[in-house]
Amino acid sequence: MRAAARLLRLPGGRGRRWAAWCAVPLLAVVSAVVLCRAADTDGITPLPQLLAFLPWLLVPAALGLLLSTAARWPLGCGWALAAAAATGWFIQPYDGGTPPEPHGPVLARLRVMTANLEFGQAREGLLSALRRERPDLVAVQECDARCAAALDSAAVRGAYPYRNVTLGDSAAAGSAILSRHPLTRADGVRGTLRMPGAVVRVAGQRLRMQVAHPMPPVPGRLDLWRTELGRLRAYADGRGEAPTLIAGDFNATQDHAAFRAVLDTGLRDSARAAGVSRTPSWPSATAPALGAQIDHVLASRGLRPRTARFLDLPHTDHRALLVELDLYGPQG
Repeated sequence: MRAAARLLRLPGGRGRRWAAWCAVPLLAVVSAVVLCRAADTDGITPLPQLLAFLPWLLVPAALGLLLSTAARWPLGCGWALAAAAATGWFIQPYDGGTPPEPHGPVLARLRVMTANLEFGQAREGLLSALRRERPDLVAVQECDARCAAALDSAAVRGAYPYRNVTLGDSAAAGSAILSRHPLTRADGVRGTLRMPGAVVRVAGQRLRMQVAHPMPPVPGRLDLWRTELGRLRAYADGRGEAPTLIAGDFNATQDHAAFRAVLDTGLRDSARAAGVSRTPSWPSATAPALGAQIDHVLASRGLRPRTARFLDLPHTDHRALLVELDLYGPQG
């Protein structure tokens, strides 16, 4: 204890020393997370989980500064200011490998929605959103047998005659793609949860669409989370020249290195492009005041996001994301 106190130059006096010791763990946690972000790594538990809430680390940084000030501890004050400044720097939206702006004729304007239904519980809310918002393409995650039956109703089939619905061995495993435009099923990305793919024909243009739903970064399963995000990155990297959309619950934010690697293949995060890159989509119980944006619509060259809105659906812990994009003709 005394050696650590000398190293950190803790102040004298019981009260001030107590304040300084309270500041140390707060600033240590913030520093560890920010160092992982700076080193482009997600680290080990609990760092990946804390990275999802990186902007909120300004709170413990500020508390550490208050405690260091109360303790009259110059080193602590400097530490807190440096931690807050580094956190603030990384709060800036991540651009990564953003593709160049497309040029040429606009073939169509598409409305794309992604929604995680939390074990199929939000199926009625999804149906209501489909009627109200009328998206052209829909990516659905956690679609169970009841959800699949609801999507197979005459009303939904009339509005979305083209689809790729895949159920899994649990209520969370199923996913679906719905389309107003002709759709051909394609091999999806392999994962513990189903991630189907499709090729959609819009105004004579081929458009690739892929659902994203890797396993979450829970303690003890970080390697699986990294592996499945790595498969999404491999899909993005090998997508070819056709315009491509990857939409869904990525269980990752722009502060996760594994997600930034997907963006670095030349994809644009639609929410970032529309100016809402830090709007939380999960958990819906505290969003938008507090949470993380883990639901995304990623677009390749040939697609230009115009607007993005997060929608509240009842009975799910996620908010749906509705994006409007322009689809351009072949790039010269």
